[in-house]
Order: sequence, then C-alpha cells, then structure tokens
Amino acid sequence: MKTVSRRQQAILQFIERFLDENDYPPTIRDIQSELGISSTSVVDYNLKALEARGLIRRNSKISRGIELMNRGSTRRNVVTIPVIGQIAAGQPIPVPGDLEGSDVTETVELGSDLVRNSGQGLFALRVKGHSMVDALINDGDVVILKQQETCENGETVAVWLKDQRETTLKRFYLEGDQVRLQPANVTMDPIFTPAENVEVQGRLVTVVRSDL
Repeated sequence: MKTVSRRQQAILQFIERFLDENDYPPTIRDIQSELGISSTSVVDYNLKALEARGLIRRNSKISRGIELMNRGSTRRNVVTIPVIGQIAAGQPIPVPGDLEGSDVTETVELGSDLVRNSGQGLFALRVKGHSMVDALINDGDVVILKQQETCENGETVAVWLKDQRETTLKRFYLEGDQVRLQPANVTMDPIFTPAENVEVQGRLVTVVRSDL
C-alpha cells in the first residue's frame, strides 16, 4: 500500500467498517462526525488524496459515491432516485415540463433502509429558496418525495398550481374550499389558493442536504 497519513488510514478503516455494517458507503458528514474531523472540506481533501493514491474511487454526483478499490462495489442496498427538476421553497417558480415527462440529468442514492418498497414511486427535486428553513430544508438541498395525489393536513408536499403552472414545496392545509400552503419560515406569509387550483404531486419522505 502506498503511504497514507494516520488520518487517511483512519478514514479508510471507517469506510470499510461502515460498508461491512450497512452494505453502502458513508457520506462525507458520516466520516466527519465519526472521526471528529473539523470540517467536511478536510474530509474531502483526504478523500481526494486517497483517490489520487488509487485506494478509493468516488462519484461526485452522489452523496454516497465512495468505493474501496480493494473490495469492489458494494451497492445492493442502495436505491437510485431520479432528480427530475427544481422546486421552489419560497414563492412558486415554474419547473420545466410535467414531473413524469422531465429529462433526468441527475440522480441521488440512498440506503434502502431509509426508503420503503425499494424506492418505488419516489422522485427527487432540488430546492430553490428559503421558505422551508425552519423544517431544515435549505436552498440547494434535494427533497425525496413519494408520488401521490392526496395528503393529510400538515404534511409537506409538492403541489402543482394549475393556473400559475408552477410547483412549490409547502405544508398543506385544506380549509373549506381553499388550500393554505404554509411555509416553514416565520418571516414568510402563507399562500392561499382555491382547492381546485391545487394538485398534490408528492409527499416529502426525506431530505438530502447539499453540504453532504
């Protein structure tokens, strides 16, 4: 083995242990937390050094894209989910095309223990805006949603506003013949719209942080 630092050796050992226990690799933040490293950028620096030495291989497009070269890929418990567009977490913004017809240019991968039914009916959208920050959903994050057309009051959902031809991510409340789309940001006002103007597209399952 080519010479590596003590920290890099600890990172390699943690990745191997994590793979043994979970059958999918850790995120950068998993490594930072477990080894008490000061920042994710320090982890990233050391992973780049390990990759340069041919000890790991990385896919920068996914959060769990680390592969140990001495053991091959172990990914049977990982679910790949398409990122099919962008969604507003502020005021609604248009998204390109309908959800089902969007071109997929990006995917995210999650451990199958985080999603049910092997990811069936799941899709992902990248968040733009800050209206859901109090729910720990930030600009640039990717939200994983379960495709469905109905929801319960208080659930966080992606909705299509038919008249505006725009999609937004908010907490849903049906109030008589209108819907209140409530942001999770005390500085922002809710959106009120006729119920007939709203189509639920998906319910929030989990969030993939952009700083992973």
